[in-house]
Amino acid sequence: QLQLVESGGGLVQTGGSLRLSCAASGRTSSSFSTYIMAWFRQAPGKEREFVSAINWSGSRTDYADSVKDRFTISRDNARNTVYLQMHSLKPEDTAVYYCAADLFASRTPMTDLNNYVYWGQGTQVTVSS
Repeated sequence: QLQLVESGGGLVQTGGSLRLSCAASGRTSSSFSTYIMAWFRQAPGKEREFVSAINWSGSRTDYADSVKDRFTISRDNARNTVYLQMHSLKPEDTAVYYCAADLFASRTPMTDLNNYVYWGQGTQVTVSS
């Protein structure tokens, strides 16, 4: 099993920045470096949507069009942690952000929610206008 714990959410004004972290632990955490890791988000009344993903080595990343050039995903396999740096935040970025793990090392595309096996509990990001 793999436990994922997100942190770093909060309240920020429009145009501000936040850095989310997702730490992996558990019996299969030693295989963290072989997993695709991703961030999804869910706003009230809306479906969960893809935000960004990174392959096992960090050599490939995917982003939703809505966050391109504003968000950056990265990972530190030595720390079993994936990050989401968010800049130029907008009110429409307000959502619960979830970290997720896909047992594949890489795939094309990495955007499909159904491929992700492990999920964190989420961290709230609120952007005030």
